[in-house]
Amino acid sequence: MSKNIFYHNPRCRKSREGLKLVEGKRIEFELVEYLKEPPTKEQLQSILNSLGKKPLEMMRTQEKIFKELKLSKKDDRSDDEWIEIMVSNPILIERPILVYNKQAALGRPPEDLLKIL
Repeated sequence: MSKNIFYHNPRCRKSREGLKLVEGKRIEFELVEYLKEPPTKEQLQSILNSLGKKPLEMMRTQEKIFKELKLSKKDDRSDDEWIEIMVSNPILIERPILVYNKQAALGRPPEDLLKIL
């Protein structure tokens, strides 16, 4: 995680709110619409490590595709397997995510993004 990145979904209200907060701080960052440009497995692992979270803790389990893929929170999958699922189906990644100065924050609520600024 070397550069500052804001992983964004413009259709998500929380992501738009988070973007407005971060833009208000006048910091430099790259805006990445993660549904168009999903993070790599390595980037996602780095974000999870920085957040101190397991993949399921950063997964949108209520998304339709979660059920369509017949996934369950009780599945006996490795972290690597969950990360692969998230990379292949980025809609499952919770948003927004800010990576700043080699730290990461999940904007749930959006104000949590400010904790690393």
